[in-house]
Amino acid sequence: MARIDESRPFLPVNIAILTVSDTRTPATDTSGDTLAERIQGAGHRVVARALVRDEVDAIAAHLADWIADPGIDVVISTGGTGITGRDVTPEAFERVVEKRIEGFGELFRMLSYQKIGTSTIQSRALGGVARGTYLFALPGSPGACRDAWDDILRFQLDSRHRPCNLVELMPRLQEHMRAAE
Repeated sequence: MARIDESRPFLPVNIAILTVSDTRTPATDTSGDTLAERIQGAGHRVVARALVRDEVDAIAAHLADWIADPGIDVVISTGGTGITGRDVTPEAFERVVEKRIEGFGELFRMLSYQKIGTSTIQSRALGGVARGTYLFALPGSPGACRDAWDDILRFQLDSRHRPCNLVELMPRLQEHMRAAE
C-alpha cells in the first residue's frame, strides 16, 4: 500500500491553476480557491492563476504559455471537462499534450463513482505531460477538485510518496528532447 516516507525530503513544486468558465469571476472561483488552499496547505507553491472562457484557442494558448515557463512544474485546470457544447478543455489539452497519463482520468472516475455514481461518465478529466510540465484537467466543481487533489494529486506530487511519485520523474520528462539534440 502507498505511504509517505518521512525519511525522504519533501520537494515543493510550482503549480499554476487555470479556471475554465464562461460564468465565474475571480470573486466566485470556488474551485480555483479550493485547489489553491489545498496546494498551499500541502507545502507547494501556487505560482500562477488565471481564469479563461470555454474557448479552445484561449485555453490552449494559456496552457502553451505556462508549459513554456520554466518556473511552472504542474498546471491544474478546473472546468470545461463535461460533454456539453461549451465544454472544450480536453480538446484544448489535446493541442499541447505530448503524452497522456491515462491512469489519472481512469482513477479519477473510479473514485468519483464511489461518490456520485454513474454520473461520473460525464467527466472527461485527464492528465498528460508537455515539454516537462504535468497537466491535469479537472471538472469545475469544488467537490471534484477536492477529490482529485485529496485522493490522487496530493500523493503523486509528494516527493516522499512510496513506492513512486511524479516528482521523482520530473528530471526525466524531457529525455526525448535531449536525445534529439
